[in-house]
Amino acid sequence: MAEQQFVVFKLQDEEYGLDIQQVNEILLMQEVTKYPQTGDFIEGIINLRGKIIPIIDLKKKFYGMSTEITDNSRIVVVTVGEQLLGLIVDEVSEVIILNDSMIEPTPTIIANMNEGVKGIGKLENRLLILLDLNRAFSLSEIRQLEAAVS
Repeated sequence: MAEQQFVVFKLQDEEYGLDIQQVNEILLMQEVTKYPQTGDFIEGIINLRGKIIPIIDLKKKFYGMSTEITDNSRIVVVTVGEQLLGLIVDEVSEVIILNDSMIEPTPTIIANMNEGVKGIGKLENRLLILLDLNRAFSLSEIRQLEAAVS
């Protein structure tokens, strides 16, 4: 059976998983510079070792509410296509390994409403929403993110 590694993080009270191959690093929260005329969920930009990276409040994108920054809040730096992005999350908890038998396809009705979910990870007493970041953003959202760094 094939195995995949996922970085597990929280938004609200839900647990999400990101393929570890998309995750570049996990940062402590830092000052985010506001960027004008961007989508509601784009918090701004940061300078990470000379690279300008757009920062997205993932809770605002998925739930329509701003993340309350705490000591546990993190920025997960990911690669989406060719673009580096920072995702603000409530907390990063662990890295886990799931084999194929532990991953269920997303139920059709949910998949049709949110193409950014690639499956559900089943653990003993937990479910993880497994994200596909390459499909989580619309073309216009990607253009806004690219504009923020160009």
